[in-house]
Amino acid sequence: MTSGEPKRAQEDVQAFLRALTELDDALDANLRRGERMKERIAYIQQAVAGGHALRDIVPKEKPPLLVELLTQSAENLAAYGSRVRRLEARALHQEGLTMEQIAGLFRVTRQRVSTLLRDSR
Repeated sequence: MTSGEPKRAQEDVQAFLRALTELDDALDANLRRGERMKERIAYIQQAVAGGHALRDIVPKEKPPLLVELLTQSAENLAAYGSRVRRLEARALHQEGLTMEQIAGLFRVTRQRVSTLLRDSR
């Protein structure tokens, strides 16, 4: 191990911790979106139960539509989740875990870990 490796490992852990904080913030945003989605779901269900057609309900929805909220939530989790996976893999690798060990922890292939490590650089 070179003298720069412990410092690099510590920097990778710090980058991972920052990514976790950002993911936490993103999850808060998704919780707020989730509440809005639940309201929309209840509204649509009540309107349909009241005899209204979807073609009349959906155009009257206040934007963003339910499907837009779903897309935003999925994209949010995908983006932050991807970053957390890459940085966690890099930090674990810098701390001495092999790609095989990380693959076992993440329940993915060694090739996937290799891609995560390559993409994190």
